[in-house]
Amino acid sequence: MKTLLAIRHVAFEDLGSLESLALERGFAIRYLEAGVDDLTGVAPLDDDLLVVLGGPISVYEADVYPFIDDELALLRVRLAADRPTLGICLGAQMMASALGARVYSGGKKEIGWTPLTLTGAGERSPLRHLVGEGRSMLHWHGDTFELPDGAELLASTPLYPHQAFRWGARGLAFQCHPEVRAGRIETWLIGHAAELGQSRISVPALREASRRLGPAMEDAGRACLAEWLDGVVG
Repeated sequence: MKTLLAIRHVAFEDLGSLESLALERGFAIRYLEAGVDDLTGVAPLDDDLLVVLGGPISVYEADVYPFIDDELALLRVRLAADRPTLGICLGAQMMASALGARVYSGGKKEIGWTPLTLTGAGERSPLRHLVGEGRSMLHWHGDTFELPDGAELLASTPLYPHQAFRWGARGLAFQCHPEVRAGRIETWLIGHAAELGQSRISVPALREASRRLGPAMEDAGRACLAEWLDGVVG
């Protein structure tokens, strides 16, 4: 049986729609909780797919959260071997850092719904499902990263140009959140209440935008992730 290992940093930022897609394709899924479960004992190449999920911490805070170094070590081996790897938000920043790129505070939060602009490579990739009339993407970050040497940029937004990149044949990183399920947005509004308050973002406005845009995004995200998953793992 194929296996999927997901590294999770907060409970509500889970695999989302990718979980049902993986189950439909016969994957056995297990989560490891960052900071709780020991990542040093994980065999980096054993699982058919590794997914590193989002969270509210920063890659450059390993002095505060030492497990970050363990995640980066795992990713370095995995990416060097070109094993199927997906990073989402913090996970994308982890991938960039593991590949030698700088991750840093962008100086401004990008929280809410903004359409992606695809590069030529992005238009030829599964990310093409994420753009089009009525489609927008959920963003939730304040950090950003330089594009790793050898990576292929796939998508941008006006505020942060590095939104998605491909690494080798089987690595994909999203700064944004194609996995989010429309019916679970409220857990994000609750879980990130402090950040939303500090950033002076209107919860009712974000809830309403999510109600309007979330269902189409979820369908598009599922289509994107399904095509990518079938292409790298089968």
